Amino acid sequence: MTLQARLDAFKADFRAGKPPYSVPAAVIATMDRATDELIASGAAGRALKAGEQAPDFALPAEDGTLVSSRDLLARGPLIVSFYRGVWCPYCNMELQALQAALPDFRQAGANLIAISPQTRVNSRKSVRQNELDFPILSDAENTVAAMFGLRFRMPDYLIALYRDVLRNDLPAFNGDASWTLPMPGRFVIGQDATIRYAEVNPDYTRRPEPSDMLPAVRAASLARA
Repeated sequence: MTLQARLDAFKADFRAGKPPYSVPAAVIATMDRATDELIASGAAGRALKAGEQAPDFALPAEDGTLVSSRDLLARGPLIVSFYRGVWCPYCNMELQALQAALPDFRQAGANLIAISPQTRVNSRKSVRQNELDFPILSDAENTVAAMFGLRFRMPDYLIALYRDVLRNDLPAFNGDASWTLPMPGRFVIGQDATIRYAEVNPDYTRRPEPSDMLPAVRAASLARA
């Protein structure tokens, strides 16, 4: 089953209220409103694109190690995946799909990292829960996500929904009270820091297949030969 097929199946069950899910229609309508408004804002179109230069960054991994994009690029192409957090089932399914594709990425000479705004404690949970063999980096206040053009602040009505109805305490998950998130995004970066693949979607239920990145990864690997 493809990643998107898994995501669509989960979404259908969630919206149908199949156990263990029981979400009122008004909650789903509010979440849909926020997604539609983010799409309409054009924010995704302002994110970094293929052909542009990726910024340098260094962030702590789940084990506390400082991971530098410059150091990773010295070894080969770099795949960067931004996701919302361990609390997001769509993100967890994406991480699992990336893990399944990891041997192909490594065979092509690339390293893979994922970045979220969550604390290192929650990043460790992401690694353990999804059985990952690649690092999860903690991006406090979505600072690096903003450098890639992905950061957005949740609208007040969605904050109220998360806080008061869903009991999803993002300030606790992330260790900051900004109520910001990254739009899910994936980038393949060549050793010259040029972005060779960029995919950003303001609809968090839509994610490309990991295999979609392989042509760009292989091209970036050939360019360094």
